Amino acid sequence: MGSSEDKYRTFLHQEQEKNTKWRFGAPPNYDVVNKLFEEGRTKKWPPGSLEEQVQTLVKNWEMEVFHKVDVNQYRSLDPQKYTFSLNGRNAMTLEEKKKLGGGYNALLQTSMPQELRVYDPNEETADSSHNIFTTTFPRGFALEILHVYSGPPVIIYKFRHWGFMEGPFKGHAPTGQKVELFGIAIFTLDEASKIVKVEFFYDPAELLGGLLKGPAIDASGEDAISSCPVLRNTG
Repeated sequence: MGSSEDKYRTFLHQEQEKNTKWRFGAPPNYDVVNKLFEEGRTKKWPPGSLEEQVQTLVKNWEMEVFHKVDVNQYRSLDPQKYTFSLNGRNAMTLEEKKKLGGGYNALLQTSMPQELRVYDPNEETADSSHNIFTTTFPRGFALEILHVYSGPPVIIYKFRHWGFMEGPFKGHAPTGQKVELFGIAIFTLDEASKIVKVEFFYDPAELLGGLLKGPAIDASGEDAISSCPVLRNTG
């Protein structure tokens, strides 16, 4: 059992969440990834600082879009106005993002030919993508804000994601090595401080390339690990 509060995701255990429909039936537990974050972060922002506020906003946003079933229960964003884009592609609404499979699929869009895609968003669902990455990163994929270039209403920031490949990925054995991803994001807020536009700029190959270093393995063992209910609720 985890703690009743999450100091990095302020929305998670507030009174307003008591009727929330959670994707896996209960609020997600971030204790393991929070430990990874605290052990591996390179910045520790003072409470109340702009950087700490942005970091909290992004972690709340990420928690909601991955774990809440009903978009009308999102509190970090306005579901009617919200759009998402990756690397300058056409912006997607929440409905269009859902059609793509949600989860990691929108974050790993690619223009590579289909036969060269080690991870193909068109072939994965929200559940399959979640299983893949929670299996690959059993301690989660931590996020820190490295720099905030401008504050609201148009927040521009540099981020770092990292995790340890301690589980298999798409037929490749775990390496135990750290995999990192750096990028820039722009979050636009409305007058109610709700996110209405998200733009990410990064190279997904920086993530995927690090997951292909292990030797090829039999996929049956990978399937057994990915069915673990504990791993399904981490990340």
